[in-house]
Amino acid sequence: MTSLSVETLAAATTGPITSAGNTQLGLAVLAGIAVIVLLISRLKLHAFLALTIGSLALGVFAGAPLAKTITSFTAGLGSTVAGVGVLIALGAILGKLLADSGGADEIVDTILARANGRAMPWAMVLIASVIGLPLFFEVGIVLLIPVVLLVAKRGNYSLMRIGIPALAGLSVMHGLIPPHPGPLVAVDALHANLGVTLALGVLVAIPTVIIAGPLFARYAARWVDIPAPEHMIPQSPSVDPEHRPRFGATVFTVLLPVALMLVKALVDIVVNDPANGIQRVTDVAGSPLIALLAAVLVGMFTLGRAAGFTKERLSTTVEKSLAPIAGILLIVGAGGGFKQTLIDAGVGQMILELSENWAVPTLLLAWLIAVTIRLATGSATVATISAAGLVAPLAAGMGTTGTALLVLAIGAGSLFFSHVNDAGFWLVKEYFGMTVGQTLKTWSVMETIISVVGLGFVMLLSLVL
Repeated sequence: MTSLSVETLAAATTGPITSAGNTQLGLAVLAGIAVIVLLISRLKLHAFLALTIGSLALGVFAGAPLAKTITSFTAGLGSTVAGVGVLIALGAILGKLLADSGGADEIVDTILARANGRAMPWAMVLIASVIGLPLFFEVGIVLLIPVVLLVAKRGNYSLMRIGIPALAGLSVMHGLIPPHPGPLVAVDALHANLGVTLALGVLVAIPTVIIAGPLFARYAARWVDIPAPEHMIPQSPSVDPEHRPRFGATVFTVLLPVALMLVKALVDIVVNDPANGIQRVTDVAGSPLIALLAAVLVGMFTLGRAAGFTKERLSTTVEKSLAPIAGILLIVGAGGGFKQTLIDAGVGQMILELSENWAVPTLLLAWLIAVTIRLATGSATVATISAAGLVAPLAAGMGTTGTALLVLAIGAGSLFFSHVNDAGFWLVKEYFGMTVGQTLKTWSVMETIISVVGLGFVMLLSLVL
């Protein structure tokens, strides 16, 4: 699920690390994934080590020089930690400020007071969808997780009953709705109308998120009935704050990065001129790093100072927030390293070559190509960009609506079955304290439902429109 810039993607796919044939490369991919799964499930090896070994095994099986494989893995790990790691760290600091100041308790108490048991999953999917509209998936995760875990614990809910709707809301926004990077690049590649794509994307997203979120959560909670992991739940401070921050100030702090990113997205659409002074300012202020950093700095006053924290206690809160996420950072980074090894091995190009002669309807073809690249590389953005490039010639004879639906079909395909080569898989697994098997039965199945249901509604719209 990790987002990549177009520049990063271009740099990542300049040349394969091996000249292996498609058959050997396909077998190498399967072998690399099998090594990771076996090391984690059978030998109980730490996921970071398993992903590292699996990446090296992939390169060996594909016949690539070990030095090039190592370079690809470390480059992917570095770029993932640089992009996602800083966001996770800032999110952890904000989460600790929320917990220690009592702000998280204020939000949770308000939610529990307003929503009863049956309404809670619907409340979570609504909150996640609104927050996820302008946010990258990883930013939404780090903002929502503390609230999700606290609601599950304090309300005595199954974690899956609450967590799946929140994840579904974030994921649907990430794959189907501009201004997320994948859909935006597809809109540009296919010369689609952004406004029409956004409107049709919302029409597809609403029923899709309902089915994959609150409805599927009922079954996910039966399959994987686990409590919120204690080590990830924002812990009550050892010293109670003098005052609990007010609900309005707390919500303002949490939604500040959302607002900054949403303003950036709107200005980019309306102004659409990189040289414009206003757009240059909003591009900086609305970048994930600056938006979350601003929320942390504001939170030190609206949360920390409001709760009577001294400078020393604020410093201690920040310090304590970073230790628990060290393992998550390494695992997510290694997931990015494995993904980069796949990309540099030429897996995306292999799939594009194999799919050139598929004789299927255009919308289904676009979805299938995106699905295949997603399964092989683990990146929704890579799948979207690659599939859009391949089917772009087919969009030439389509009307405005047809081109917009083609973008959505690609976006739906890019979300199909997240597994061990997706950094987002490990992010969800670690935050929710699940095993690999439990993550596959919940998160991976949920992603597949989003993909298939999303395609279904796209096809229905193509018949109507």
